[in-house]
Amino acid sequence: MTDMLWDVHVIEYARSKDQLVAGIIHGAHDAGVVDLPFSFVLARSADRIVLIDTGFLKEGSGAAFAEKFGIPFWISPLIMLAELGVAADDVTDVILSHAHFDHMGGLSAYPKARVHLQKREYLSWMEILALPPQFSALSEIINPDDIRVAYDASLEHRLNLVDGDHDNYFAGLHLRLGEGHTLGQQFVILQTGRGRVVVAGDCIYGKRNICGHNNDGVYAPLANAAGSTWDQLKAIDNINKAIEGDLTRLIILHDSDRWPHLKPVAEIEGFGIFQV
Repeated sequence: MTDMLWDVHVIEYARSKDQLVAGIIHGAHDAGVVDLPFSFVLARSADRIVLIDTGFLKEGSGAAFAEKFGIPFWISPLIMLAELGVAADDVTDVILSHAHFDHMGGLSAYPKARVHLQKREYLSWMEILALPPQFSALSEIINPDDIRVAYDASLEHRLNLVDGDHDNYFAGLHLRLGEGHTLGQQFVILQTGRGRVVVAGDCIYGKRNICGHNNDGVYAPLANAAGSTWDQLKAIDNINKAIEGDLTRLIILHDSDRWPHLKPVAEIEGFGIFQV
């Protein structure tokens, strides 16, 4: 069943206010500020309902992180999913690109789903969180409560630790290790009616990362990362190869242009749902 096709929607659920572009893309000193969108992806096949990342819940420690990182605009990811006829208990699987709070902070809402996270991602945060306080810059975007939720999922035998690249992890869905932004980030390749589409996680924050500051094709690294610049650029190059240089087949979860190459299908309180 390698020809399985996926129906894919990008779901916006939050925006930060006046985010410095130079704070997310290295060398973007001329780009000013942007109200940066936050999103996750719903991918449906004949037998699975998969979330790629979850967004975060603005309650408890999640609300504190939203304030810390200047994210005043938010709607529950569950409200956005309901617009597409999906309830929390319908979700069969959650694939986490990485463990930062804005990608993993809604995990507790899906207690029936199996969770798929790179083993290197999970174990590296266990190690980083155990470091002395002087290393805390590495973990400032990590909500320890989210790691606890993943640990609880492991006790329920719902956490699968992925080890590297996998073709047809599910039929027509491929996982690729994309280290750099974090030590075990992964990106997802989906077979759709329009061909291969890549959900980049945070391997790519914006078009400058992959197109270059002067649109010259010289990759620009991210400005915030726990891993190395070398690994970031390799991940960007692997994504560029996967989409064969066609940016219309790339899903950037923090796309400041708000996905102009996708079909808008709904808008709720200013937050959009877009179909691939």
